[in-house]
Amino acid sequence: MEDQTLAQVGHNLNEAMRILDSPSPTYREEEEPAPERRRSRSSIPGPLQGDGQDVSTILQLVHSLIHEEEEDSTGPLGQQVGEQGHMALLGHSLAAYMSILPRDRLRSITTRVLSDCTLWLCRLFRYENASAYFHEDDRDGLVRVCRLVLNARYEEYPTEGYGALSSKQPVIYLSAACRPGLGQHLCSQLGLPLSSLCTVPCNTMFGSQHQMDVALLDKLVREDAELGKLPLLLIANAGTPAAGHTDKLSRLRALCEQYDMWLHVEGVNLATLALGSSSSSSSSALMAATRSDSVTLTPGRWLGLPAVCAVTLYRHEDPALSLSAGLMSSGPLEKLRALPLWLSLQYLGHSGIVQRIQQAVALSQQLLQDLKPLSCIRTSVEDELSSPVVLFRFSPDYSSESSSCPAEREVLDTFNRWLGQELSRLAPSCGLDLVELEDEGVCVRFSPLLTAAVLGTQPEDVQLMVDKLTELLPLLSSTMALREDFREQAQRHSPTLRYLEERGWAGLGAVRYEPQTEGLDKERRSQQEAHINCELLQRLQELDPDISFCSGPEGEETQAACVFVGLVSDDVDVAQLLDTVAALGRDIDNSGRLLENMSEVVRKGIQEAELQLQKASEDKLLEEGALRQLPIVGSVLNWFSPVQSSVKGRSFSLAAGSLDSTETTYSTHAQSETTSAQDAPTSAAKRLPGQKMFRRSGQGSDSVSETSSMGQAEELTPPDPSQTQGEATLTSADQQGEQGDR
Repeated sequence: MEDQTLAQVGHNLNEAMRILDSPSPTYREEEEPAPERRRSRSSIPGPLQGDGQDVSTILQLVHSLIHEEEEDSTGPLGQQVGEQGHMALLGHSLAAYMSILPRDRLRSITTRVLSDCTLWLCRLFRYENASAYFHEDDRDGLVRVCRLVLNARYEEYPTEGYGALSSKQPVIYLSAACRPGLGQHLCSQLGLPLSSLCTVPCNTMFGSQHQMDVALLDKLVREDAELGKLPLLLIANAGTPAAGHTDKLSRLRALCEQYDMWLHVEGVNLATLALGSSSSSSSSALMAATRSDSVTLTPGRWLGLPAVCAVTLYRHEDPALSLSAGLMSSGPLEKLRALPLWLSLQYLGHSGIVQRIQQAVALSQQLLQDLKPLSCIRTSVEDELSSPVVLFRFSPDYSSESSSCPAEREVLDTFNRWLGQELSRLAPSCGLDLVELEDEGVCVRFSPLLTAAVLGTQPEDVQLMVDKLTELLPLLSSTMALREDFREQAQRHSPTLRYLEERGWAGLGAVRYEPQTEGLDKERRSQQEAHINCELLQRLQELDPDISFCSGPEGEETQAACVFVGLVSDDVDVAQLLDTVAALGRDIDNSGRLLENMSEVVRKGIQEAELQLQKASEDKLLEEGALRQLPIVGSVLNWFSPVQSSVKGRSFSLAAGSLDSTETTYSTHAQSETTSAQDAPTSAAKRLPGQKMFRRSGQGSDSVSETSSMGQAEELTPPDPSQTQGEATLTSADQQGEQGDR
């Protein structure tokens, strides 16, 4: 008999996912104007509706909250939920539905779910005869395991608590390559002092730089045992969070048996245990994880399952201690958290799970093989035959010797940081991210085990990313090679141009034009510098659009206005570029000074004109007399006895900065023609179509260079007067001949 409620749960989930997955706004929102739609999407809380709302209205509200910032974002909004993701979401709905079942029926269901999941995971990852603890926080399983070990090693701990630890202080050992904050979280949850933590350094002389130093660990454990401390637990990595390297688990297991310590293993490389013993991806070092005391698995992240719990598999014979440590959930509702994983594992099946993990490893191998021919790319992997995590960074050949220099390394880190961000933007389906390692510096990480199932990464996406990387490498190499030349050429123009040491800028460099003016205060000088550099930046952007000129890194504020030059190709003439920057800066500076001088001249000319007008008015009064100034009397006197005024007009010359008489202007009527003929500016040399600025002649097109030089020579050579007269005579004769023909 079909359960109507269960069928309705599945129907409601499908309808909700259909509405929430819709990327386009609803018809109601399309009819609204943009300002109203933005106000309706605001997250300002409002009063609760008195009559309530239907399911469709509530889902539309949730849809608007999810897609509120989708229009402004450039990348994907989030994880694309596939069929296996729908099964996981259905599991959460079913868990809520099953919570209302009778207690006996619920107990039998949860027992079946936990038993199936434990059996499947143990066989899938070859961790036989183990119990399982399902938890939301992936660190919670390790916390419960530590409590189990405390209960097992301290018999009075269940009754005495922390007082039982006073006789022998427990010590937890973990690698320096563990995820940050893990040890502090353990101590805060267990009530242990931070002195109970012992961070073991990684190898520095032999082997991987990200593996725990086993010899040093042996020494630390022996010293702690001699001091009366109790070596309690060791946390090892099967794939460090940053580099994806695996510790020497076989030697660590032997060391734990020697000192009676608990061995816990975690890491992304544990997923490759599902590939089988015949696979090359399962090395002997990783196989030793199956003999550890406990492991933490995150199948939700490996298989792209949303909101699926993590699992800690452990081996212990006393169920009472496991129950007291919280590793065995007593409540039926707590056991239902494994239901989404139970449904998802059944939907994928054993073959589907292995295929997904194998595909992720194949993507890593594909990227590693494609990066090998690139000379400027350095890869960092643990094992080229089986590593599921690939790290790479840009490192020019000539910088290998000076990479130990802090300044050189900081610049390389900046370039690699820019490279990772640019590749993430150009190939978002690859799921690239940045990691900063102590020895290598900033690296770009590709870990498809954590991203491929979510983003749906395919071999075509990896190939696209490699193609984009191949296009960016010449720009990075040429810019890196020209940075020193840019610094030297900028210092050659000192003090007009000031070179700025910007190691956080992934480009050619930064300069600031500084006007050589005296007598200005600090605030006025800074305003003048800002104005000149802002206008200089605008002119440079118009000269060559192929070169990026900006005011600084995006999202960062610089202390003063300056010009940042971005990535350039190898044919850029740095000397010509900086000569142009200095010349444009001087031109803008001189233009500003001319305007300031002109304003001062105009001000003085106006004052002088006012004085002359006042003097002319007084002279007119003395010459004509007071009676002629009266309105009616003056008109009668001027009619009987006209008077020729001696007051002359004045004109102000901006070029000379003086007041001149207008008598010559009205007598000749030729000032406008003379001025236009004298002040006509000479046309500057213009670039020909296709010609680029700041390019060396040896690198560019020969025809374009020759044409450009010939055009400039013709413009700069003055014409011969005899040739000009002959050409004019010939033109006149031709015109007469044409008129005769007509």
